[in-house]
Amino acid sequence: MKKNMIQFQKGLSMASFISRYGQESRCKEELFKQRWPKGFICPNCGNNTYCEIKTRSEFQCNLCHTQTSVKSGTIFHATKVPLSIWFLAMYLITQCKNGISSLEMSRYLGISYNATWRLKHKIMEVMLEQENVKKLSGDIKVDDSYLGGVFVGGKRGRGSENKTPFVVALKEENGRPLLIKFSMVNGFRKVELMHWSEIHITLGS
Repeated sequence: MKKNMIQFQKGLSMASFISRYGQESRCKEELFKQRWPKGFICPNCGNNTYCEIKTRSEFQCNLCHTQTSVKSGTIFHATKVPLSIWFLAMYLITQCKNGISSLEMSRYLGISYNATWRLKHKIMEVMLEQENVKKLSGDIKVDDSYLGGVFVGGKRGRGSENKTPFVVALKEENGRPLLIKFSMVNGFRKVELMHWSEIHITLGS
């Protein structure tokens, strides 16, 4: 049987992850690079010279004296959870093929279940927002379906109040699945699907 290259694509091992992001300082360095790939830029005036306030882990612009940090305006803003814990949570969510529960994550992270639940849902919300702005293009297959079980005494079939309509779109490349989108919709009327396609599908696909 031919090996499925999507299934066996190379990932980041736990040992490599710990080596790269196991320390708080490493995580802050990575976040700095992601936020300011060409060096610090003041969010207020655009100046690129600054001094670091190490007691508060903040950077102060030398020109307008605006203070900011690598966490400001991000999912990590005002968090009391160390960045190393956040990074590990993101690793677990993205690397576990069949998903991971909040309870299991809390054991790996060493924090409470409630804190893990909030952290996990914040990460997943940001992931959803990022995916929603990406449009599929090229060869795409689209289908509709419903999500939900049987509601005793309720209406059956497509009109059931217990079923949520959604659209699934699959982008293929050389006959292989590459990207997929699941979108909840209000129904399968032409107007609704046209609106969905304008948001999620590139014109000419």
